[in-house]
Amino acid sequence: LQVLNEKKLQEVDSLWKEFETPEKANKIVKLKHFEKFQDTTEALAASTALVEGKLSKNLKKILKKIVAKDAHEQLAVADAKLGGVIKEKLNLSCIHSPMVTELMRGIRSQIEGLITGLPSREMAAMCLGLAHSLSRYKLKFSPDKVDTMIIQAISLLDDLDKELNNYIMRCREWYGWHFPELGKIITDNLTYCKCVRKVGDRSNFASSDVSDILPEEIEEDVKAAAEISMGTEVSEEDINNIIHLCDQVIEISEYRTQLYDYLKNRMMAIAPNLTVMVGELVGARLIAHAGSLLNLAKHPASTVQLLGAEKALFRALKTKRDTPKFGLIYHASLVGQSNTKNKGKISRMLAAKTALTIRYDALGENTSAEMGAENRLKVETRLRLLEERGIRRISGTGKALAKTDKYQNKSEVKVFDPSGDSTLPVVSKKRKIQEVDEPDTEVVVKAKKFKAEMKEGTAVEDGEPVKKKKKKKGKEKQAEEEEVLSEELPISPITEVRQNSTCVALLFHDALFIAAFVCLQNTEKKKKKKKKMKNEGED
Repeated sequence: LQVLNEKKLQEVDSLWKEFETPEKANKIVKLKHFEKFQDTTEALAASTALVEGKLSKNLKKILKKIVAKDAHEQLAVADAKLGGVIKEKLNLSCIHSPMVTELMRGIRSQIEGLITGLPSREMAAMCLGLAHSLSRYKLKFSPDKVDTMIIQAISLLDDLDKELNNYIMRCREWYGWHFPELGKIITDNLTYCKCVRKVGDRSNFASSDVSDILPEEIEEDVKAAAEISMGTEVSEEDINNIIHLCDQVIEISEYRTQLYDYLKNRMMAIAPNLTVMVGELVGARLIAHAGSLLNLAKHPASTVQLLGAEKALFRALKTKRDTPKFGLIYHASLVGQSNTKNKGKISRMLAAKTALTIRYDALGENTSAEMGAENRLKVETRLRLLEERGIRRISGTGKALAKTDKYQNKSEVKVFDPSGDSTLPVVSKKRKIQEVDEPDTEVVVKAKKFKAEMKEGTAVEDGEPVKKKKKKKGKEKQAEEEEVLSEELPISPITEVRQNSTCVALLFHDALFIAAFVCLQNTEKKKKKKKKMKNEGED
């Protein structure tokens, strides 16, 4: 088709008005060349090439014959990718814009009026047949068609696990009213359901043989518990419903085992290297989460590491906290073998190697699992080095293992020390009488000199010569000094207690203070003091 009036094409918003009727459409565009497909196969090949952005042989011939004559004009194309291919191979200038898109929409709406000689009924049948053929072709040769089986299988496997869990919990709780002790003896869920289905009422355990289901020891325990069970009695109708539920659990368990084997075989056929690296379940969940194996191959290793932990990642970024270190890859066996300290390092290295194996499986032609085995060996070696790093010591070579001494048990008998019980300071029973401090002694000496001067002064005034007294005994001298002290300076009760009393300290067990001192008056010194006072008064 050739555009007749290019000025009207500039008005994109009102261009649809020019294609309201076939007469108006013929004023805008004109049919230049039309070539019909020979059959549906040819039409399907041309349509498939256009969808994929490729240049078919028939279109290439037509462009060389017709458009090459008007090479100075531009070629309007609806697909920019196809336009680039035409420009590269035929050196024709192509244009793609919103104006071209609106023009193509108008041409499709009036295609019956622009192309003469084709009845509308036949045109509709051809369009419908081509649409069906194109859909079947895309479904048949879809690169994601194999992945859909794995995605559906792993989703069904997860659903079966949830339903099995609910059914088994209901069965244990229901039959537990009748025979509660059986749930504690038999821990395996499938064995529990098989045992209940075979025996039914608990009274039948004594006469029934369940040796094909249970070991001999557990069978004896079950029979002994059935005789003294504390459960309630139930009717036959209740037992029949419980047995029907057990049949459902057993059937679903068998189907789950079959589905798991199918999934394992499909994973080994489609992604063998990925299966060797992380296992069939984790690999299938990664493919299901990404949408397809090809989409998963486009993800970098950091994205593969965090697939399944998107909520935790964005929550950590929003709250400015530590981001997660692993997602679905956490359930891989290599991450589970490592310590908590090394899980982040191993998951990062495993994700890097897994990304390589995914690309090899999705885009490579070889179907062997040698690459996956080599990468898994590298990750295991790295894990072993990280685990052994803690027990290696620093040495000249850096490879010598730390030598640990052999443990020897040494029995030592320790005696209890009672001195640590009391927190009080240790005080001797006989405390020495502390002397008066030096400043007090200086005051006493000054007082003695002052009294002596006063006595000499009074004697000189009276004209009497000073009489030199004879030396008294040591005991009398001490008594006089004590007298002077008592007259000149007031004696505090503490110093009096220290001089005239014997201090007795009583140490009580776990006490926080020492008992008060018991003061005893020295009666002999008092008598001597009284006699001296009388003698002085007579003088």
